Amino acid sequence: MTGVKDDPEAMLRFALAADGSVVPDIRRKLPGRGVWTRLSVETVRRAAVKGAFARAFRARAEAPVSLAETVDALLERDALQSLSMANKAGLLVAGASRVDAAIVAGGVAALILASDGAPDGAAKRGQALRAKLGPATGTIARINVFSSSQLGLALGKANVIHAALKSGAASSAFLARVERLRRYRGSDADAPTSAESGGAPADSAAALGRPDELADRPSD
Repeated sequence: MTGVKDDPEAMLRFALAADGSVVPDIRRKLPGRGVWTRLSVETVRRAAVKGAFARAFRARAEAPVSLAETVDALLERDALQSLSMANKAGLLVAGASRVDAAIVAGGVAALILASDGAPDGAAKRGQALRAKLGPATGTIARINVFSSSQLGLALGKANVIHAALKSGAASSAFLARVERLRRYRGSDADAPTSAESGGAPADSAAALGRPDELADRPSD
């Protein structure tokens, strides 16, 4: 049997618990049989509604209709935990004045702007970046998917509106997790294809892949 391979970071794995429930395995560490999906909220939602997990596992597999929302929450929490690690590594500064100073000093890998922050604050940080980097401004990631309260909890501070990440391994790990969350929330048109049976339609049971011991695994 053949199948399309993709980077594991561009896919989602689901495991089958002993009680027959479908469990999201976003870190790909749970033991036992598993199936893979596109990194797409719509793919997961359709699979849960249409009973595709049971067909892919070839066993009783109960997926709640809220499975897609559960995955979203797990990916979001994973990203925020990674942000907390970057903060503990000393790679993050918070507060408008400190962010502006970091931009002037250079070495900023990303700007983090609270989703509920004022637009003029984001505009000022953008202007500071353009003044510093010119055409290279576009190389700096801008993250605005978390609220000020979420950022505050992750960083152990009061509500955070502006933050900046310095370059480093922990920052790269956070950005990778945010990208997974962004891609998951995006459209199917932007999502990569999982291990599939040849010629199977994208939203069929085969789009989930097959049990690990039968399917081609994602490429490393």
